[in-house]
Amino acid sequence: MAERTKSDRAATSAALLPIALWGLLAAVAALLFAWRVSMQWPAPLPGGIGLDRVILLYSTLPRGAVAVLAGAVLGLSGLLLQHVLRNPLAEPSTLGISAGAQLAMTIVSLYAPLLMERSQSLVAFAGGIAAVLLVLALTWRRGLEPVSVVLAGMMVALTASSVSAALILANGEYLFSLFIWGGGSLVQQDWEPTIALTIRLAAGAVAALMLLRPLTILGLDDASARGLGVARHSSRFLIIALAVWMATSVAAEVGVIGFVGLAAPALATLSGARTLRQKLIAAPLIGAVLLWLTDGLVQLAAGSGGERIPTGAGTALLGGPLLLWLLPRLRLFEWPHLGSNGTAPRKASRPWLIILLLLALVLVAAIVALVVGRGPHGWSIAGGDLLTDLAAWRAPRVGVAAAAGAMLAAAGVVIQRVTGNPLASPEVRGVGTGAGAGLTAVLMVSATASPGWQLAGSALGSLTALIAMLAAARAKFGAGRLLLAGIAMSALCSAAITATIAMGNAQSYILLRWLSGSTGQATALDAGLALACLLPLTLPLFLAARWLDILPLGSDSARGLGVPVAGGRLMLIVVAALLTALAAMVVGPLSFVGLIAPHLTRLVGLSHARVHLAGAMVLGALLMIVSDWLSRMAAFPYELPAGLFASLLGGPYLVYLLAKGVPRQG
Repeated sequence: MAERTKSDRAATSAALLPIALWGLLAAVAALLFAWRVSMQWPAPLPGGIGLDRVILLYSTLPRGAVAVLAGAVLGLSGLLLQHVLRNPLAEPSTLGISAGAQLAMTIVSLYAPLLMERSQSLVAFAGGIAAVLLVLALTWRRGLEPVSVVLAGMMVALTASSVSAALILANGEYLFSLFIWGGGSLVQQDWEPTIALTIRLAAGAVAALMLLRPLTILGLDDASARGLGVARHSSRFLIIALAVWMATSVAAEVGVIGFVGLAAPALATLSGARTLRQKLIAAPLIGAVLLWLTDGLVQLAAGSGGERIPTGAGTALLGGPLLLWLLPRLRLFEWPHLGSNGTAPRKASRPWLIILLLLALVLVAAIVALVVGRGPHGWSIAGGDLLTDLAAWRAPRVGVAAAAGAMLAAAGVVIQRVTGNPLASPEVRGVGTGAGAGLTAVLMVSATASPGWQLAGSALGSLTALIAMLAAARAKFGAGRLLLAGIAMSALCSAAITATIAMGNAQSYILLRWLSGSTGQATALDAGLALACLLPLTLPLFLAARWLDILPLGSDSARGLGVPVAGGRLMLIVVAALLTALAAMVVGPLSFVGLIAPHLTRLVGLSHARVHLAGAMVLGALLMIVSDWLSRMAAFPYELPAGLFASLLGGPYLVYLLAKGVPRQG
């Protein structure tokens, strides 16, 4: 009897501990809010309404209310998405919903502002539902496998963000306000967003309770749901539409707030919520506490100098580490079978002849980029003194683009072969944004840091991101875990970069230019440095071609053939990280060349590691030269950054690969 009583007490204590923890965090958030209110509390004035009173009533108080309501809405939306898709990583950010809403609102803000005034929430919902429908269409044939869904969502989010950034850069007068809005600012001017979010939360909660039975059944496998008489597809689409409507309502009112929809349901489960009814109560409450606390910390960090960091960036700073922490605890993720048709990859009979032909195309593309262009009077072919003058500006761009494309392609070949992951690339591993975080750290120390210091910071940042990523995945190079760790690390580093850009100082513009991936500021020194680093970094990869041929066969086979698996993989991945850091310095983190070039090279029959690597490097250089030239010509007299243009070309190709299905490497 005593043992049972002791056991009951222990169980009660274990159940009360999470409640006490969240109560404490809510109390901290409330104290931060009370401190902010006290700072704005108006002094008594004889007659009239003071400015402090106006700020308190129409900014400070509604901001606290919006933080609580938006967190609750995102927590409920994330729970519905995770439950109906049976995917603990599904949420508005990872499914591309937020990016789709942001793109739709950016387009309408620039080209149909009256529509935004009339129905802002409808515009955001249209963008979000289009994004999630695309994700579902890409992964439907695989039964909405968790990693497939996350991959498709990441692709949609990256592509939508690239288009948004291109539109913002082409409309400089709206640049900074749209960028900060996209970062998720909770600054308020009235009570309208509070009222709108209250209605959304109430409607969503009522609808979720009415759909409790189909929600519970959809959490089971499809066979069980079918046997219990639930219309699986219509119910699933209805619940997803409800979740998207709630999430895009938040985006419409305050911008993109990431990771709250991921964190709240996960933390609700870890806090002891077991049944769906318990989670429907716990997830919104935890979401409200998380966003309220984060916003309080953001305001506390701002001090008297004014807020510079959007709250959305703060949530990403918290959400990235959370996702890294969750990875070892997730058991649902294996790399999806991507539908190999069982046929051996095509092998060219004369691979080096193909490489020579590709080199000739690179030469032709470089010549065209140097001599062909558009001016005030239309197209022209430069020659003589004009060509000499233009070459001083165009030649460094061509050299930098070619070197960066070759580096990204080489890194892509290495990562795809080492992980056996056909959709892996440096851009989605967090290595490129890690380089940006390293660059940010250097610039925060000195805005006038030399290129050498900037390069060192980028390399250190990419390696740090890689090491943290591998440590979070328990030092295992499994494709699914490494991919998800890369997404988490990318979000974390992007948040740091976004927070710095939002400060609006000298470093902000350097980072914004880097983020856009423009080669417009390339100099002869940059081109020489990039080309000089290309050979010593890629030569070890050619010497390790045998490892690259054997590693895709699996660890056991590789060990049996005498390959040092752990050491070999680590060396190859480190070289790939350095290549990505150097390339990211000049073309930013948004290019998909590291994904496209290795696949196109295999399509033309270059399958063995040495020719695959050489062909991918040449093709990567060709793609970046063409992207850089098109970025100058497509929207003349405006210039689109080369990295953004390459990502716009690469996004649709990734859509094709994911929808078609590609075989595993090797």
